Amino acid sequence: MAFEPSQRLVRALGEAQGESAAADWLERLPSLAQEALAGRELTVERVQAPGGRSSMVVLVRRPDGTQGALKLAPEAAHPERERAALAHWNGWGAVQLAEDESPDGALLLERLHCEVSLRSLPEAKALLEAAGLVRKLWVAPADGHPFETVEERTGRQCGPMREAPRDLTPLVDAALAARDSLVSSAPEVLLLHGNFRQGKVLGGDRTPWLAVGPDPLVGERAYDLARLVRDRIDDQIATAAGSPATRRRINRLADSLDVDRERLHGWTLFRAVESGTRALAAGRTQDGEMLLEFASWL
Repeated sequence: MAFEPSQRLVRALGEAQGESAAADWLERLPSLAQEALAGRELTVERVQAPGGRSSMVVLVRRPDGTQGALKLAPEAAHPERERAALAHWNGWGAVQLAEDESPDGALLLERLHCEVSLRSLPEAKALLEAAGLVRKLWVAPADGHPFETVEERTGRQCGPMREAPRDLTPLVDAALAARDSLVSSAPEVLLLHGNFRQGKVLGGDRTPWLAVGPDPLVGERAYDLARLVRDRIDDQIATAAGSPATRRRINRLADSLDVDRERLHGWTLFRAVESGTRALAAGRTQDGEMLLEFASWL
């Protein structure tokens, strides 16, 4: 079977890691997939499509006939951190690891219903389910954990944000100021999903919904919840409801999860501006402008 990367994966890895580094891994991907499959004696059913932006997922059957999903990601995407987070959660709110160790960095996971995510539900129901699930993931990290902190991750992101076009300076400055205030007074250190949104929650068999694709780090819950605030951003902008509706969403999510409203507001601003300026720099103008419009409502 051919293991050709999707164009979505090619574009996303090029943006995240640079064209040269991404091209090197993508060239080796077919052989990496074959080796990972052979070493585990897995039978291929199909490659998940359209697939992710940082990995290839192959739907497989194990030697005993049980279904599974084999995830292959470049080292720069830190699959070892994802493995550590999934092992720590041990199936509680998240997809379950199907093997104890991984000598090649690939992740063998339980099979979920990859075609069914929370985005298939009406908005109000999806947010309710998402809030209930993300709460399960916020646990104390293990001693000696390998995860970076919110302060470390966002600190790296500040430099590129400052290189945004000059007309964005007031918005960028506000986001950076919010971040500085937030990291100076962080109230808790918990294990976070890092990229939690409706599309990262899939249907399961042992429980209705399970989180996938973490980019784990440690820090406060408000940082993790901030990405969920702007979910279905295109729908939010299309309603022309603007700032009042966004503030109401922040308040509802904060109150339902006992998160400080102003801290959630600040992290929502920072993460939207960071994503927007990064999209513009990568040439994804429509995405960038939409994110920055959303940020301007905050």
